[in-house]
Amino acid sequence: MKHGKKYNDSAKLIETGKFYDVEEAVAVAVKTGTAKFDETVEVHVRLGVDSRHADQQVRGAVVLPNGTGKTVRTLVLAKADKADAAKEAGADFVGAEELVAKIQNENWLDFDVVIATPDMMGVVGRLGKVLGPRGLMPTPKAGTVTPDVAKAVTEAKAGKIEYRLDKTNIIHCPIGKVSFGPEKLQENFDTLMAAIVKAKPAATKGQYIKSCVIATTMGPGIKLNVAKFGA
Repeated sequence: MKHGKKYNDSAKLIETGKFYDVEEAVAVAVKTGTAKFDETVEVHVRLGVDSRHADQQVRGAVVLPNGTGKTVRTLVLAKADKADAAKEAGADFVGAEELVAKIQNENWLDFDVVIATPDMMGVVGRLGKVLGPRGLMPTPKAGTVTPDVAKAVTEAKAGKIEYRLDKTNIIHCPIGKVSFGPEKLQENFDTLMAAIVKAKPAATKGQYIKSCVIATTMGPGIKLNVAKFGA
């Protein structure tokens, strides 16, 4: 695969075959973020689990202390006083059956997070085929099915992210923007990794964290020394 000059220049900053400590890896990642836009810094963690088994699923949500640097558009499906609470908390879109119908009939997807009250899940279930593949389906585990919609909206706006295994047993998550600088990015990284380690399934055998890579949107991957995570 051919890469552009900027990518190749960034790749020269990374020692081939080296496994970096977190502090150094984050600092190098910031240096590789040379695009004309503020690149996102992403973490890719491969786990020693099998996502095909229910007792080895790893999924949850965590609020990053410094946010993600992204403006999050929230859709809340709720009624009556819960809908009012969502509006007061700053939700971008609030409604019930009419918004479910809009998503179904118009393929409307101008939002980043969907939050629903438990009593709405019978209706929201109809959206599984639309929201599920996009990772937008609300779930209790991620804190997006909750009676406290105001808190969920506040957390989403503050930088709450969901982590979950893909089919290859890898978790992909943003931890902020290059402009955050190394210190804030490391704080976000440490918070995310602590949550993933804490979520280790009891059924896991052998090494839990197999590999971890940090990379900017357009840059090369930087391998981390996973022995430091003790999992």
